[in-house]
Amino acid sequence: MSDFTPDIRAFVCHYTSQQSCAAGAEGMVTDGFPANVRLARQVCTGKLKVSTLLAAFEDGADGVYVVGCPADTCHNAMGSQRAAKRVLAVKKALSELGVEPERIEMFHLERGLHPEFIATAQQMDTRIRALGAGPFKGETA
Repeated sequence: MSDFTPDIRAFVCHYTSQQSCAAGAEGMVTDGFPANVRLARQVCTGKLKVSTLLAAFEDGADGVYVVGCPADTCHNAMGSQRAAKRVLAVKKALSELGVEPERIEMFHLERGLHPEFIATAQQMDTRIRALGAGPFKGETA
């Protein structure tokens, strides 16, 4: 299974990711950000819908994570709290389908350039590599 490279989707708050993403994809990879993680920057993670998160899995993602502001310092008041509730709803749905709920996670990170942004991506990459390919790979409607 060492040849497995997971498809990981990250939905990240614009404010939380702004400085970390300033160097561009190439600079982030140089800093250790896994190249197999696809970023989708959001104005606010609170605008994410459960259907968007589930669609990432339907589109072939092996893992999905959301990075929002800390609950008490969210730029949009309660956005990251709404996102966390939606991530929990997807965890529950995956579990009910017999799929590992660890395939999706919510992280709360401070704004600014920090190693935690890179470490979060590395953590998800390690986790999903251990879980293996997602169960929805290759399924068609």
